[in-house]
Amino acid sequence: MNQETAEQKTVDQEIRDLSEMIRSSARIVVFTGAGISTESGIPDFRGPDGIWKKMTPIDFNDFVRSEEIRRESWTRKFSGGASMAEADPNSGHIAINELVQAGKISHVITQNVDGLHKKSGVPDDKIIELHGNANYATCLDCHQRYELSDIQQTFLADGTIPYCDSCQGIVKTATVSFGQPMPVAEMKRAEEATFSCDMFIVIGSSLVVYPAAGFPGMAKQNGAKLVILNNEPTDLDSIADLVIHRQIGVTLSAANANLHVLH
Repeated sequence: MNQETAEQKTVDQEIRDLSEMIRSSARIVVFTGAGISTESGIPDFRGPDGIWKKMTPIDFNDFVRSEEIRRESWTRKFSGGASMAEADPNSGHIAINELVQAGKISHVITQNVDGLHKKSGVPDDKIIELHGNANYATCLDCHQRYELSDIQQTFLADGTIPYCDSCQGIVKTATVSFGQPMPVAEMKRAEEATFSCDMFIVIGSSLVVYPAAGFPGMAKQNGAKLVILNNEPTDLDSIADLVIHRQIGVTLSAANANLHVLH
């Protein structure tokens, strides 16, 4: 058997193993990180060419205390192009939605702020956005929602920084920034979903950002099967039941296709 054939056999076995684990599970939680969205053209934050290698992130406390820093934050937001807002779900997002629609996945916990799981068709009540959503803004005090297109038009016209129409509170993109507390409700939902699942699939996360990265270990300790699908190794590979270091979209699509064969 030549090397190419041997590698293909390994790939096929990994796909079969993943499909069989999905088939035999009834309540799967998927946990996604930046790796799934890079296949939609969205750059990650922490990789070798990540966004934070090119600019220092703005701390939440600095954003709140300084109007100048808020102006810098909105300048960055509206000068970085529209790649995230215009991005489309890729085959990985679509494969996840197929499993949601089939009743296999109970929740999608995501560290991503791009909204692509919603775009792919996953219902809102199945999505837990741990780090918020970059496609709209909210008031930090009363939580009223604001559309970015309205803020952008005013900001680019005369540099006006947005304040809440209702309570005059500070308006910020609906993402969790460095130094900002994690959203209590979403963390509680994620914990409940993790403890009630029988299979936990990590997809495209380096598992270095806590407390979010603690959920896979919690699931494993609670008796769930743990699968890690990521291009690079993670610190939790050693405790996983299945580790696949391959492209996400093609792998999930192949696993779904094989799942239909198993049925």
